[in-house]
Amino acid sequence: MAASVTEKAKEARAALPQLAAMDSEARQAALMAMAAALEENLGEIEEANAKDMGAGKAKGLSGAMLDRLMLDRQRVALMASNLRDIAGMADPVGEAIKSWTAPNGMKLSRVRSPIGVIAIIYESRPNVTTETAGLSIKAGNCIILRGGSEAIHSNRVLARLMAEAGARSGMPVGAIQFVNTTDRAAVSELLGLAGQIDLVIARGSHRLIKAVTEQSKIPVMKHYRGLCHIYVEASADTDMAVKIITNAKANRPSTCNSVETVLVDEAAATTVLPPLAGSLAAAGVEVRADEAARAVVPGWKVATEADWDTEYLDLILSLKLVSGFDEAVSHIRRYHSGLADAIVTEDVQAGERFLKLVDSAATYWNASTRLTDGLPFGIGPASGINTDRVYPRGPMGLEEMTGSRYVIRGSGQLRL
Repeated sequence: MAASVTEKAKEARAALPQLAAMDSEARQAALMAMAAALEENLGEIEEANAKDMGAGKAKGLSGAMLDRLMLDRQRVALMASNLRDIAGMADPVGEAIKSWTAPNGMKLSRVRSPIGVIAIIYESRPNVTTETAGLSIKAGNCIILRGGSEAIHSNRVLARLMAEAGARSGMPVGAIQFVNTTDRAAVSELLGLAGQIDLVIARGSHRLIKAVTEQSKIPVMKHYRGLCHIYVEASADTDMAVKIITNAKANRPSTCNSVETVLVDEAAATTVLPPLAGSLAAAGVEVRADEAARAVVPGWKVATEADWDTEYLDLILSLKLVSGFDEAVSHIRRYHSGLADAIVTEDVQAGERFLKLVDSAATYWNASTRLTDGLPFGIGPASGINTDRVYPRGPMGLEEMTGSRYVIRGSGQLRL
């Protein structure tokens, strides 16, 4: 088993120069073929996903986790559509980020280039398999996929269909690799392959991120949990606040960019909380609130200290009244994961201060945290949301799946 993981990395490394040699049109054709393969093999994908769903239900996975895992015709069609979107995007490889002439006459450019071989270790969502592989191939990277055990059957089929379709279209064999085992020893082997793998992307729970970071001999980019906050400041438009919070919680609660904790300025409590309670109840959201908030809405459950540090990924929301801006920011800084946080306010000064003081990968003023993704940001499908402070933070679209290097054109210059 361990040797097969090493061989996969070697095959990916061997495919890298061949992938780099493919022109933009060839990589585009390979991605279009992958999209078609997903649609043409819907039945096989659904059959594999049914095995994962059955196993997940038997294990007692939550409704939110099962929602992340589930594939149907609509979701497979979206996967294919996203691959076609990626295929149609401008090729970032070779793009000049900046060009200039040095004092000695050398002409320099900093250009986008493939990162190399990327391994991604992730949980639950099979769409990560297709989107990450698609973005990697478009950016000239070879990819090694290691998904969670709960999605093993779905991921196995998706990766195979994409690899086979890409190869038929001229993509080098080995450019898309799948770790076809749930044995954790495979992850340890993968994380020790410095020299074969250039970057590890870790996407999932705190436990997964911690394990990967501690074991890896390779640089790790962390797509961490999403403990997102929304602060309703005293001057907030009530209708806007209610709509933003309800969307951020109930639109798709199983995603990392859904809101988990809402902070409401006590000066706005009697205005905001009653309509918010009605909207959240209609959406099926359970609210766990502090005593001050429960004095306004007695039907809410009692929040414990643990609730402020919990990523529910479910129709559950913690809510707290705060004395003002400073207490709200202090609470967010203490508990947030750095993925996305928002303020709802009509006060320009408060809005701008929040944007400066809350250092998240995505910091919002009067908008839902659920917008934290590649498509709403206008950068196309994303492989995940980087919460690490190392560039690139936030949604990782096509450009973010590249690195950069310097290209220099000289005329005989020497170092004096």
